[in-house]
Amino acid sequence: MKSYTPAQSEAIACLDEPLQIIACAGSGKTQVISQRIANILAQPGVRPKNVIAFTFTERAAAELKDRVMSILGEGRDNVHGLAEMYIGTMHGYALDLLQRLVPDTFKFSVLTDITARLLVDKYSKQSGLTTCPTLPTARQDYLWRFVNSRLYLQLMSVLREDTIHESLVPEGVLESEAAYLRLLYEQARFDFAEMINLAVQMLEGDAATDEDAATVQAHIRDDIKYVVVDEYQDVNPLQEQLVRGLVQYGANLCVVGDDDQTIYQWRGSAVSNIITFADRYKGVRQVTLADNFRSSQGVVELGRSIAELVPTGERLEKRMVAASHQVWERGDLLALNFDDPVAEASWICDRIQAMRGTAFKDTPDSEPRGLSWSDFAVLYRSVAKDADPLVQELRTRGIPYVVKGLNRLFDADEIKAVVGIFRYIVEEIEVQSLKDLWLQADLLPKPEKWTAAVGVLTDGRNFDRGARWGVYNIQRLYLDFLEALELREETVPGGPSRGELVFYQLGKFSQAISDFEQIHFASNPVEKYKTFAKWIENQAPDYYAESDGDVGYATPDAVTLATVHQAKGMQWPAVFAPCLRRNRFPSRRWGGLSLFHIIPDTAVADSDRYRGTFADETRLFYVAVTRSQKYLYLTHSPGGGQFSSRSEFFDFCTANSWVSTKAGPVAGFPLDPKPRHETPQVVLSFSELKYLFECPYQFKLRFLFGFNPPLHEALGYGKGLHDALSEVHKKAVAGEFLDVSSAAALVQRHLYTPFAYPELRSTLQESAVAAIQRYFAMHGEEIPQTVHSEKQIQVHVAPGITVDGRIDLIRRLDTDELSVVDFKSTDRAQSEDVTRDQLHVYAVGYEELTGQKPDLIEVLNLDEQGKSTREDVELAVLSGVRVKIKEAGDALRANRLPRLETWCTHCDRCDLAALCRDKPSNNS
Repeated sequence: MKSYTPAQSEAIACLDEPLQIIACAGSGKTQVISQRIANILAQPGVRPKNVIAFTFTERAAAELKDRVMSILGEGRDNVHGLAEMYIGTMHGYALDLLQRLVPDTFKFSVLTDITARLLVDKYSKQSGLTTCPTLPTARQDYLWRFVNSRLYLQLMSVLREDTIHESLVPEGVLESEAAYLRLLYEQARFDFAEMINLAVQMLEGDAATDEDAATVQAHIRDDIKYVVVDEYQDVNPLQEQLVRGLVQYGANLCVVGDDDQTIYQWRGSAVSNIITFADRYKGVRQVTLADNFRSSQGVVELGRSIAELVPTGERLEKRMVAASHQVWERGDLLALNFDDPVAEASWICDRIQAMRGTAFKDTPDSEPRGLSWSDFAVLYRSVAKDADPLVQELRTRGIPYVVKGLNRLFDADEIKAVVGIFRYIVEEIEVQSLKDLWLQADLLPKPEKWTAAVGVLTDGRNFDRGARWGVYNIQRLYLDFLEALELREETVPGGPSRGELVFYQLGKFSQAISDFEQIHFASNPVEKYKTFAKWIENQAPDYYAESDGDVGYATPDAVTLATVHQAKGMQWPAVFAPCLRRNRFPSRRWGGLSLFHIIPDTAVADSDRYRGTFADETRLFYVAVTRSQKYLYLTHSPGGGQFSSRSEFFDFCTANSWVSTKAGPVAGFPLDPKPRHETPQVVLSFSELKYLFECPYQFKLRFLFGFNPPLHEALGYGKGLHDALSEVHKKAVAGEFLDVSSAAALVQRHLYTPFAYPELRSTLQESAVAAIQRYFAMHGEEIPQTVHSEKQIQVHVAPGITVDGRIDLIRRLDTDELSVVDFKSTDRAQSEDVTRDQLHVYAVGYEELTGQKPDLIEVLNLDEQGKSTREDVELAVLSGVRVKIKEAGDALRANRLPRLETWCTHCDRCDLAALCRDKPSNNS
């Protein structure tokens, strides 16, 4: 049993009062939340479905789930239904709520910040972008739509997420908002704001007149008893409405956060939320977790003094205390001034190289290990604006590095070479210039393959290959070109470590292609490729400049470059914070086009937070400093112009007694560098687990490196059928029984095939109606035997690895046997062996959910020519699948993901086989 401090114990034990946990940096809040959730579940009459826990990121959610599972330990065999406990982001919860209970939204897909911007750019008039009074009339031609789209989308979010005085908003702006929302619903898409906005409408709607609102509110009233909100300081007004809606029937509310770490004001978060929480909710108990278990005393004392720069009244009273095993030694914290950015970058690289191998203890009882590349992070106020000198120096010295997210992706030589492919396709460059780019990137493992690779591009230039949109698939062309070069992870010049880094970059580019094709797949082929080439060269670097997340689960042993915002919630043994320049960090307010050129600042409550204040910048600097466990290096070099002077933060740190202003030599005897191998916090769907079962290396390409398969023209067909039958069976559970006469209406409501060309779309529509009619004819009499539809299940594979999914149908047969049913929309979806394993995984998940073993597994094939199957749940297969899941989880945690030994039917179906091995010839 883990021991807790008195403050932690008080927070864990408080289950019946509204609770505010004020958690300083590194104070063990995740463990406290996890233990409190475990205690909630131990109460008589409480079921997992009664608990909602919100985290800020999916990564944090995975960690929290894993901690809860670890605390429950072996005893969780007696806690059934854990899959029905929601732990995740507010956006994920709102989407799940809608797509479980509001049938009209089942088919909706989610726009990311990138794809939303692409959508607005493409449909500039329909989205309201070009009709919105973005600028005063005299300056209307000043900017073009690619510059305005980011600002426009910020406006669209603010109008829904913040407290708005609509009477002060210009009428044309409100008309543009209406146009934007109309486009979203026509395209069956949610942006991040709308999924929460619609959920709030359901929670606050009139249950007497709105059937969907009544269903949602009944679920909240009957099932939700405990709500936990982590990172509460970053909640915006709309998200606060969601929280209020969830606790409106008396559910217990616990909020956890640190006002000193409020860093998303520019997205609408309001620090006043956390400061005034106890005034807005009755009977709140406040508990402060002041002990910092992450950092040395030097880092803690410096961080505390920075936080205290925020004026009284703008922060909660608290005093962070050092409680880590990390020992502060003179010289661990440095504030150094350099003559120019090149000298600054050179010193950072010198220091990293000198410290590599330095003994470091991750935990009080662990053996020391030598620091490796991935133990160093360089945190910037803006990577896009300030990282050039360091990137160049890292490249020159051959020090491996990764830039978090897709920020600066397009600066990498490997990606410049890839971009060249598409510049060549649209005849912007000649073949020799393209080859020079690939030679410069050192990515031609077999130069004799170059002619074949160019042949792929020559074929791609042929835009007269018929009317089918899928023929002009950008992702397919990209993968075919890499295949023709025979570029594989192990053939990348420079050895295995470079191969991993290059594929990490190439996988990111694959994501960029997917983002573009999500919106432009059906465009005219010539225009599609020209638009893509222009986008990746001119707009994409800006689109991805501050992107938060990484594409895959891969964690190369490399120095991390990130913005401070991206580093939130993370930690490293050694942190560098360079470019501490006046007007950069703290950032000054700049003129130019802003949100308040479109609407007056008086229309938004507390509008100042969108501009940023000195207090906001102070909180951001506090976050940067407290990412360090032991070593912290703060540096300044003049950036020229308005950025030549030292930052106020830099000068403040030089005056701190824990900080030295002259660097000494790195002390001690180095050990062999050994990167920390953290348990990956991985949450897989059952379809993703299928890839791990089929071929571990395919899984690595997809989920560790982030490669995406080409979009299929019929994408959405299978989901449409599943969603239609989901509505049929959910209504049956509620006592309403549909029949064959509703088939056409069900398909009309649920089928959405955005990538199908017109003739195919018509065919798919007819096929879907026929499939649903056939289902009613063959199984209509069995519909009343539905036990569950789309039932959420979860299998805890191993520490750090959870498999989530939904069983299509659980039904009771006439024989009184309980059957797990999986719908297949086509007969070629996957092999029978994989399906059998997958269905036994479902059986394992159902048993963990209910404590009840199903008797049968069934495949109901909706294809007219398809084969349906019904088999007993075999105990031997069930046991074998449990072992297989465990082995797959162990392999994933150890990054042991080998290729299949020989080409097989799995390889035939794999979209990424070209990145793995050569396809055998017909003669072999």
